[in-house]
Amino acid sequence: MRTPFIAGNWKMNKTLDTAKEFMQEVAGQLPDPTEVETAIAAPYLFIESMMEVQTDKTLKIGAENCYFEDSGAYTGEISPLMLADMGVHYTIIGHSERRKYFNETDDIINKKILAVYRNHMVPILCCNETMGRRESGEKIHWVVSQVAAALKGVSEEDAKSVVIAYEPSWAIGTGDSATADQAEEGCYLIRQTIADLYSDELADGIRVLYGGSVTPKNVVGLMAKQNIDGILAGGSSLKSESFIQLANYQKLAD
Repeated sequence: MRTPFIAGNWKMNKTLDTAKEFMQEVAGQLPDPTEVETAIAAPYLFIESMMEVQTDKTLKIGAENCYFEDSGAYTGEISPLMLADMGVHYTIIGHSERRKYFNETDDIINKKILAVYRNHMVPILCCNETMGRRESGEKIHWVVSQVAAALKGVSEEDAKSVVIAYEPSWAIGTGDSATADQAEEGCYLIRQTIADLYSDELADGIRVLYGGSVTPKNVVGLMAKQNIDGILAGGSSLKSESFIQLANYQKLAD
């Protein structure tokens, strides 16, 4: 049984004060982690303070990215060793914005995935497609190749914990979310890719998320799909009210 996972990605937003306010506002408002797991990937500067003001450990605090070396002369980078030492559990790797704006290649993303596992954290691996690729019929090759390249050299034991987020870049931040059927199609494709790379059993156990203009209005329909185990929200995770609604999506369905 896969535990639903509602995660947020703040990107380059908020201040330290508003980050701590968020933590106070969601305290006691999120589901039991055994029923629905929740996490926020926050800017590096806020992670330690957010952990310090937590009144419980219901909400996991993750990172939005990391470098692939544990230390060295890499000015401005944050190492996976630093994050692990702070108690970070999840780290987003391969977001489409990292690929687009910072020219991250499949090879770089693979190195980061291996570094995250080396430091005993869990990657939230993002893969995407553009609208042009969807319309031209290239989406299957595009999604499959990103997953396969990112997990190159990852053992079956490590792969059991990976979380994969299907985030079509044409839906991220546009307000134009994929339909539930489109999202299900992408998540199913990812799960089949994992089955091909590893095994059906492993594929049945991993969690696949959908991300791309998710709101409290469409989360219920998305979460009703067989292969969608959760969501990775951007804008809707910035406000405590909407994130609480996403996390409690089961109540919205009542």
